[in-house]
Amino acid sequence: MRSFAIAASIAALALGLAGPASAQSPIIIKFSHVVATDTPKGKGAEKFKELAEKYTAGKVKVEVYPNSTLYKDKEELEALQLGSVQMLAPSNSKFGPLGIREFEVFDLPYILPDIKTLRKVTEGPLGTKLLKLLDAKGITGLAYWDNGFKQMSANKKLITPADYQGVKFRIQSSRVIQAQFKALGSLPQVMAFSEVYQALQTGVVDGQENTWSNIYTQKMHEVQKYITETNHGYIGYVVIVNKKFWDDLPADIRDQLTKAMKEATEFGNTQSQKENDDALAEIKKSGKSEIIKLTAEQNEVMRKAMEPVYKDAASRIGQPLIDEFLKEAKSATN
Repeated sequence: MRSFAIAASIAALALGLAGPASAQSPIIIKFSHVVATDTPKGKGAEKFKELAEKYTAGKVKVEVYPNSTLYKDKEELEALQLGSVQMLAPSNSKFGPLGIREFEVFDLPYILPDIKTLRKVTEGPLGTKLLKLLDAKGITGLAYWDNGFKQMSANKKLITPADYQGVKFRIQSSRVIQAQFKALGSLPQVMAFSEVYQALQTGVVDGQENTWSNIYTQKMHEVQKYITETNHGYIGYVVIVNKKFWDDLPADIRDQLTKAMKEATEFGNTQSQKENDDALAEIKKSGKSEIIKLTAEQNEVMRKAMEPVYKDAASRIGQPLIDEFLKEAKSATN
């Protein structure tokens, strides 16, 4: 009995010592993403880490894992839902395979003509409505982050729709983007972002579409002879968090993280245009890719060639949502 009592006392003492120590342990947020640190998303993630740790006075520790070091494109959403990571910033098109097809509206070619239109959508009721759709999947949407507008690259000149015939293009997992390249007579192939450089280098695919910052930081310009400045589509991200994890946070911590996210979003989105401008300048300086700029007439021909994509998308994401986007685009340009 005496040995049992001593053991019980030691156990109680150990628990007493462990209690305050464990209470002071920081809340860990694993933030995984698939691009380089020196991209708009990478810098946004680092800024969020800095501000989150500052505003919570160290009660939260953010661990950022860039460049697919934890999970690749196809794996990360499942990892978030399982709680293996707490935060991601996947591109809009990643939600289609999850069953939330509405986000694919962002992938429609030429639907967002400029940043002004984009802001009107993401910062208004339409953007909020889309984020709420994530709740049913155990995900909370926190913010929209920019990457920029997409350009086309290949080892042949891409000027007219006919130039795209038979070209193997790497794409993200998006029905809209798949339809876009099929409308041009290309052969779209879904592939993880981290695998694109090698696939271009070895000829597994002939071309790809991406922003200037992604092309430059992933060195795609070193294995592509031509890049056509099309600005035909937009790449953006939705910063998301595991819903249960977010809802279970103390209210004051959640408020501080919300503040950190708002400021990180403003910082990252301001950086985005600069990053793309700088990347374009560096690609030109390298001389490894020839930059092709389309005339207004050539651009209009490309736009017309992609019109069937809208009809295809309407059957899945609904014509009313597309009309809402087009209405916002029209009002933003007036």
